[in-house]
Amino acid sequence: MSGKGYYIDSVNGDDTSTGTTSHEPWKSLKKTAERVFHPGDRILLKAGTVYEGSLHPQGSGKPQAPIVISSYGEGPLPQVHAMGRHKEALLLENQEYWEVSNLELTNKGASPMPRRCGVRVSISDFGTAHHIHLNGLYVHDVNGSNIKADGAGYGILWENFGKKPSRFDDLLIENCTLERTDRNGICGLSDFYQRSVWFPSTNVVIRNNRLSDIGGDGIVPIGTDGCVIEHNRLHGGRMRCGPDDYAAGIWPWSCDNTIIQFNEVSGMHGTQDGQAFDSDDNCISTLFQYNFSHDNEGGFMLVCSCGDAEPGSAWLENTVIRYNISQNDRTRLFHIGGPAKNTFVYNNTFYVGPGINLHAVLETEDNGWPQNTRFCNNIFCVEGEADFRFGRSTANVFENNVFYGSFRNMPEGSSSITSNPLLSAPGRAVDYEDLVGYMLQEDSICRGAGRAVKANGGRDFWGNRVIESKPPDIGAHQRTLH
Repeated sequence: MSGKGYYIDSVNGDDTSTGTTSHEPWKSLKKTAERVFHPGDRILLKAGTVYEGSLHPQGSGKPQAPIVISSYGEGPLPQVHAMGRHKEALLLENQEYWEVSNLELTNKGASPMPRRCGVRVSISDFGTAHHIHLNGLYVHDVNGSNIKADGAGYGILWENFGKKPSRFDDLLIENCTLERTDRNGICGLSDFYQRSVWFPSTNVVIRNNRLSDIGGDGIVPIGTDGCVIEHNRLHGGRMRCGPDDYAAGIWPWSCDNTIIQFNEVSGMHGTQDGQAFDSDDNCISTLFQYNFSHDNEGGFMLVCSCGDAEPGSAWLENTVIRYNISQNDRTRLFHIGGPAKNTFVYNNTFYVGPGINLHAVLETEDNGWPQNTRFCNNIFCVEGEADFRFGRSTANVFENNVFYGSFRNMPEGSSSITSNPLLSAPGRAVDYEDLVGYMLQEDSICRGAGRAVKANGGRDFWGNRVIESKPPDIGAHQRTLH
């Protein structure tokens, strides 16, 4: 392997040592700020050691020779505590080709501070920064501001700004655990989100992360094209926002072709948004599929276009929501606001338990009304009570849906079914791995009763085949084989 290894041991190290072997390690993090690292170098903190300060190493790697920060030896993750004395516990600034793994990072000061972060990856006037991988980090107790307008705070933040168009390519955030980060969990910021200066980050992947007790928003990419957010688990968001501060679980803003799949979001707090998922402004072709949402006070899904997009930007168009399961979400299953265009909702299963009264669909104005919203092949199984409010939205279409339970203001639609869909055991799921209760029973009326959908993804929630030329089953489970 090219490059050198540099070892750090806060217990037995010595900053006068060479640091190039585990027998002669450095003692403090300050040595990493004094050196420019080169492709293939490795910065290794001894397992079980503790440091106060911030990691801010210099230099960039290159293809096939990234610079690595990780741990060595046996034991707990090495801990870096910024103590609120630094804006972040780990900073990569105008750098590329870095891989960071196996660290515990905190940044809790005496009082909250705007833009305080656990990890910040930042480029300005850089062009394209390649290959930043964050893997297996434990980021917790970051008390940034919980006020979005003040600059908020972040567990993990990436940002690209400046006068020269700058973006990330191959940004990977995976296998990380975030707890008690204020205001946000994993988020991006960009100066290049407007269509007039559109320079989106590419190959951004956020997967297999665990987030809990997050002050505001959970996972929010901004200014990306083709971002994939998958296999994440978020429990407890919008926990410390003010009463007028809006936040949701997982949502893109000013992004194209985003895929949000195989995620579980639960315990979102409050109704100023408070939904598990959100398809937001200036996004085109966002896909939500194979997700599980439950027990969110604000509901399952927000589809949001403010209708006063800045010059050079777009409104919200072409959102697809399919093969998802919602259990005991509150307030509204869908809130579709502003001139959101061409939203297609099909083959989802929604269960509302006893005593829960909500809006199944609430459409509202925000400098315009929703247009061309289509619901097809969905199961609405309601043991509480649900209503539909469309206001002055236009071209709402309902086809081959099941409405079982107590509803008000039922929408007009073709081939609606009001019989029991015969789900196996709805309402009992605990987590994503416990959803067999939403499979259809053998004699369900939903079997083969759906409307064929082109480009339907080819599989249901459990991976069963769905043939686009044949009438499918209704709901997230495809039991019928053709």
